[in-house]
Amino acid sequence: MLRIYNTLSRTKELFTPHQTGKVGMYVCGITVYDYCHIGHARMMVVFDVVQRWLRALGYQVTYVRNITDIDDKIIRRAVEQGIGIGELTGRFIDAMYQDLDALRVQRPDHEPRATQFVPQMLGIIRRLVDQGFAYQVAPEHALAGDVHYAVRRFAAYGRLSGRSLDDLRAGERVTPGEGKLDPLDFVLWKSSKADEPSEAIWQSDFGPGRPGWHIECSAMSESILGTPIDIHGGGADLQFPHHENEIAQSEAAMPDREHPFVRYWMHNGFVRVDNEKMSKSLGNFFTIREVVEQFDPEVLRLYILRAHYRSPLNYSDAHLDDARHALLRLYGALSEKRVATPSDQIVQPASDQAAAMGLNQGAVTSPDDAIDHWQGRFADAMNDDFNTPVAIAVLFELAAEVFRAREQLDAPRAGKLEAALRALASSLGLLDQDPGHVRESGLLGLARRGSGLSDGAIEAMVRERQEAKQAKDFQRADRLRDELGQAGIVLEDSPQGTRWRRQ
Repeated sequence: MLRIYNTLSRTKELFTPHQTGKVGMYVCGITVYDYCHIGHARMMVVFDVVQRWLRALGYQVTYVRNITDIDDKIIRRAVEQGIGIGELTGRFIDAMYQDLDALRVQRPDHEPRATQFVPQMLGIIRRLVDQGFAYQVAPEHALAGDVHYAVRRFAAYGRLSGRSLDDLRAGERVTPGEGKLDPLDFVLWKSSKADEPSEAIWQSDFGPGRPGWHIECSAMSESILGTPIDIHGGGADLQFPHHENEIAQSEAAMPDREHPFVRYWMHNGFVRVDNEKMSKSLGNFFTIREVVEQFDPEVLRLYILRAHYRSPLNYSDAHLDDARHALLRLYGALSEKRVATPSDQIVQPASDQAAAMGLNQGAVTSPDDAIDHWQGRFADAMNDDFNTPVAIAVLFELAAEVFRAREQLDAPRAGKLEAALRALASSLGLLDQDPGHVRESGLLGLARRGSGLSDGAIEAMVRERQEAKQAKDFQRADRLRDELGQAGIVLEDSPQGTRWRRQ
């Protein structure tokens, strides 16, 4: 059974959705004013795997991932560039799709944009004001017209982050003239400013303005999924204050408080560079497109999944190159032609419990007990809070068995093992490329510098070496192998012939 680490309880909990067989999942997406970076890549890949595995377990998943297309940074960037807000956000939404498609991140079922849900945001704000959880700043103050949430009126504030209000307030002061009741109070509605573009202004009962950031996700998630939400996810940096504020405003506004706003909170760990958090201010900031200029996007995906989603991920070219070599080993176990297995099938755990739940419907199955064993171990890893490092280790063991079966010339068993390897890997979004192309490209990486040899030239040298071996001219065959090796070309001899790949 699936167990998920719930940030709210700080324990792994047995996953039981609000409605049997159905899962509502909301993940905080990207603020689109710049290119996606490696931190975005990690969050997107992590929750892509979560939704893939939930579907593999037979759940009917409604996956919602929002786009923040109105924000202080967006407005500032559009003004700096002298273009409209819609033009700016449209450009970076297109770039986001290019990056995520390359990383094999599947599109969510719903991808709401904040600008499409302003009426729903205003509805929640009105409820909060009417129930005394929010207030509008009086005209005589600097923030006149803004609507703020009064955090001290929500008794459970700080529970998600494990911080008390007194600790949070230590050292904070209310700036004179702001009109806030407490320095921790956060904005729900920002009154319009004279220098702001018209695209950033909506009319409301509170006056012209635009929503604050935190209220966006509460409105979009409630409108599409209702409450409670089964899984709400995002990066660790969103735990406080964003998700803390979401809980406060959503639960205070919910007409039915029998259930919490969210049942399971999930947060992926930070990306670090040389053991420091990646950030623009430190100059250790990398975009997805910068990385995939050197490495195949699937290498980046494997690199992300080789670490547990809650642990820190330390970025370096050396780690990516190690992931490249690992991915080449997995592809090395695959035949040139895909075995007759539908690409969208996923091997399910072969257990009585899985069968009883209907999880094996349409799954790739085999009478081979060993294959069932690997499938079960893979499922056990994924059901243990999505433990992808252990699941990937199972893939390597399975790949080793494919090699062993081929060495023993046991083609039927090799075919079954390969089918299982492909199907399990597909639940992680891996091994979907043509193996021959992968071996020739070497998955790029540092090898993108090139060996100086074209594919045709390499194939001609491989044929020449084969002819030399047949003529028992082993000295010439060895010389050709050495020349190819010096050019960064690895040869793999087998009873079926010689394959090559760039190192």
